Amino acid sequence: MTANPMPREARTRRAPRTAVTAAVTLLLAAALTVPTAHADPPGLTEDSSPPVRIDPDDPDLRMVQGAKLAPSKVLNIKSIVETDDGSERRQDTNDNVTFSLQAEVLFGKDSAKLSSDALSRIGTIAAEIKKQNATSLRVFGFTDNLGSASHGLVLSKKRASAVQEELAKDLGSSVGFQIRGYGEQYPIADNGTEAGRRKNRRVEVSFPRAS
Repeated sequence: MTANPMPREARTRRAPRTAVTAAVTLLLAAALTVPTAHADPPGLTEDSSPPVRIDPDDPDLRMVQGAKLAPSKVLNIKSIVETDDGSERRQDTNDNVTFSLQAEVLFGKDSAKLSSDALSRIGTIAAEIKKQNATSLRVFGFTDNLGSASHGLVLSKKRASAVQEELAKDLGSSVGFQIRGYGEQYPIADNGTEAGRRKNRRVEVSFPRAS
């Protein structure tokens, strides 16, 4: 015996319920999705305010009739120079200079004790800091996502402190420091590969550019 088809009225009433169910599913998926961490940790802000005021009604601004000038802002120019093996990285922006050293060139595995090779690399950074006349430095430590998050936080803070102590020997007491350990937060590469994890295991030293 052939089953009776669903009445048109029932099909009509059921369609909105399916749409609502799909919408709820999408909302739940969005709520449960963990956002990707931004590459720049707190404190590395860039000033995008315009240096001079621009008069949108200036007759010297030849624009199509009816067109309006967009709000002015400063574009943040970012320059990144990295060694061939990726062990060292320098990033210059409008406001900040950031040196990034991979943990492997500074420390032994799971260690916060500086290697002999690390001292010369940190000395090079100290020389640039003196050249820029910087008096406020940020020293941030980071790890990959292997191991526990709590262990990563502790290790990254110890490594940042070790680099800060070495910098302080060269720079003296006139320089102030912010020291943070962020563990696996703020990755700059894919933690799904060893090459990416190597880049994420790092210590960053940043300071304002000379005006």
